[in-house]
Amino acid sequence: DKEFSSMQTLPGPSGKMYTDFDKIKFTIKTKTGKEVSVQTDRCGGTDSFGMVTKDDEEIFRYYMPDEDDKAHVKELEAMYPTAMPYFFTQDPDYITVKERVAQHTVNGTEAEGVATIGIAVETLKVAEYLTPLLQEQLK
Repeated sequence: DKEFSSMQTLPGPSGKMYTDFDKIKFTIKTKTGKEVSVQTDRCGGTDSFGMVTKDDEEIFRYYMPDEDDKAHVKELEAMYPTAMPYFFTQDPDYITVKERVAQHTVNGTEAEGVATIGIAVETLKVAEYLTPLLQEQLK
């Protein structure tokens, strides 16, 4: 979606210039006809949602932060006023991931819901494949 998507080139900490998407929207359709769409604005705040549709009808929506999370965010903002805001909305998830990985390290219990290194590598392969294709389509 050229109207929504955009890229920026900015210097990293070393001074080297990096180009990346600040906003992107695209749809992937599989060979079997299934579709998944992604839309994200990395500079658009800390709220996010996921939505599942079938036959153009919304059947599920997950919104973050929910009302309980919003109260927790206010507490954290007061405690850590100079921290990046996205740390606050993701705080409960960070705690869960750390606890599950720690338990795996201590007793070998599967870190349920946590991506393995293999999954992470495969995900990065998809991203590395898609990035130049999407960049080319924005020209």
